[in-house]
Amino acid sequence: MEYYRPIASVDPCRPAGALPLAGGWCWFAEVEVLRRDAPPRVVPLSALAGEVRDRLSAPRPAFGGMEMDAPRIMGILNVTPDSFSDGGKFLAPEAALAQARAMAAAADMLDIGGESTRPGAAEVEVAEEVARTAPVIAALRDGGLGCPISIDTRKAPVARAALAAGAGIVNDVAAMGFDPAMASVVAEAGAPVILMHSVGTPATMQDDPRYEDVLLDVYDFLKARIAVVEAAGISRDRIMVDPGIGFGKTAAHNLALIRRLSLFHDLGVPVLLGASRKRFIGAIGGEAVAEQRVAGSLAVALAGVAQGAQVLRVHDVAETRQALRLWQAVNGVGT
Repeated sequence: MEYYRPIASVDPCRPAGALPLAGGWCWFAEVEVLRRDAPPRVVPLSALAGEVRDRLSAPRPAFGGMEMDAPRIMGILNVTPDSFSDGGKFLAPEAALAQARAMAAAADMLDIGGESTRPGAAEVEVAEEVARTAPVIAALRDGGLGCPISIDTRKAPVARAALAAGAGIVNDVAAMGFDPAMASVVAEAGAPVILMHSVGTPATMQDDPRYEDVLLDVYDFLKARIAVVEAAGISRDRIMVDPGIGFGKTAAHNLALIRRLSLFHDLGVPVLLGASRKRFIGAIGGEAVAEQRVAGSLAVALAGVAQGAQVLRVHDVAETRQALRLWQAVNGVGT
């Protein structure tokens, strides 16, 4: 099997015949062809079948009401006592609502979760997870917040309650592999879904994760999950993928995925990058405190945008928006 990674660029010297990457702000004129049984090779667009060129270049449909023709920012709101970066800070409903409103000033969407998925985290009971998330979502909607809201959960009852409260997107870190009922809940609601790659459970995922080839293994996993989700009645235009940085991966695995992130455009759906404040950023950047990893998080986020990632999932929304505006201005990329 061959895998096609468009070599993304935003250089102003765009050659004749170059194609837009996923209909967005990057272009590509060459593709890295990857195989499990042969060294990578770089080929021009003329060497590709028309269906491959179309899949890599076609505009992605709007997702959850957001156009995918410019980078979008997803603000993280952890309504939990034990998240790795801000555990307990926004557990109280008043604090959660204030943080959500503050992030909404610069974010394109909000992602609200009531269960920590940090390495080693224990599972939260459904009733508790619903109690943490659904009232916050309902209060935000009652208060007039109009931006898209996703519910960050692995569990169908939590997703159902959040959708009823006003969420419009389901962000499943288990790619609908944890709760068999999740696909039917999403299909019946007609909601878009984000499918993330992970290994095992949060309690065990960092216990010596191994891959034959992390890039291709994660790609194959997501391709298979897309097929399962489509078979459950969720159309491809309602699917986004996330390679799951930090979920069952070493620092080397994370870097391998980020370096060749543009491969995931070959799946034909939007790509989300969620690396904000994660442990490998602290390890490489020399910062033990998660909340002090803003600069490193921005560096990784912009690296993802340079490969066409449509959505950045971040804690530091205002800082990311400022960095993104400067990156767009420097590269002549419109908003």
